[in-house]
Amino acid sequence: MTALRPVISEQDQMAAESFAVTEPCIAAIDGGGSKTLLVVLRSDGTIADIQQTGGTNPFDQPLWRERLTGLLTTLPASTQAVGLGLAGYGESATLCARQEDAVSESLGHIPYSLTNDVDMACSAAFGGEPGVLVLSGTGSMAWASDGQGQHCRVGGWGSLFGDEGSAYQIGRDALTLLTHILDGRNTQDVAFLEPFSQAMGLPSDPELCTPALLEWYGNLEHPRSAVAALARHVSTLAENGCIPAATLLDAAATELTAHIRAARRKMPGVDLPWSYAGGTLQSPFLRNAIAAQCGAPVSPLLPPIGGGLMTAARQAGWAPDMSWITSLSRTLGAAGFGS
Repeated sequence: MTALRPVISEQDQMAAESFAVTEPCIAAIDGGGSKTLLVVLRSDGTIADIQQTGGTNPFDQPLWRERLTGLLTTLPASTQAVGLGLAGYGESATLCARQEDAVSESLGHIPYSLTNDVDMACSAAFGGEPGVLVLSGTGSMAWASDGQGQHCRVGGWGSLFGDEGSAYQIGRDALTLLTHILDGRNTQDVAFLEPFSQAMGLPSDPELCTPALLEWYGNLEHPRSAVAALARHVSTLAENGCIPAATLLDAAATELTAHIRAARRKMPGVDLPWSYAGGTLQSPFLRNAIAAQCGAPVSPLLPPIGGGLMTAARQAGWAPDMSWITSLSRTLGAAGFGS
């Protein structure tokens, strides 16, 4: 397994860590709201480098440009093409221009493709064939493609008035439920108090939990990411039979189901299967709850970063057929990137 190298945000320090690769290679970047991943792939199909840094969504990450350009400056001189999927791309003309400037200035004459991170994940999941990809990570969005260049998106409005069914919303709803229980406003779901507070590292006694929760809240450095991280506790509790946690995930499933159905309506005449991406949808409970309303999902062919590598391979003239995709899936899986 290729070791993942954490990347610091200081561009000059990152440039000094540039990974020495001399053979022809391609690269892909999956830039999300909470983290950004770089994978460099040699022409023989082996991974040359993996790096990770913080989120690069320009809507809520002040350091997005430094993180993105910092990663790009570490690319080998032998890089033939780069495929990038960036959160927020396509959602604001001003920010799109800034993202494009950051990429073009960093890559110089290296060919690249730039799209939204969910578009890239959709391409990865279906290998470029038609389908609806629903992504739930820190945020949420659905992306549908007919495989012929037509596509549409649903959701992705951000945490202020969107991101339904996302890890952030699940975490926020869990905190709301916890506070209602602590206040005595909710006496129906007290079974949620002990396991969830303990999962957060808080005391389960209401008198002690209240000040501890406020202390937790007051010391948050990155509130959105911290709240989104709570979704994994909700998922674990739901899997273990905690009914209030299951209710929270059922509500998230209903929201994500609405995304899929809306995307299918926007692409009439095409019977689109659905697939999934994002940390939240690694939950079997959540996927099964959506499947009960939308039918069984198609397992993604590649994890999201694979979509960027597939696009870069085409640009580099590597002819990424299904055999190449299958091999890449095994390579990425061995490196810890399950689809």
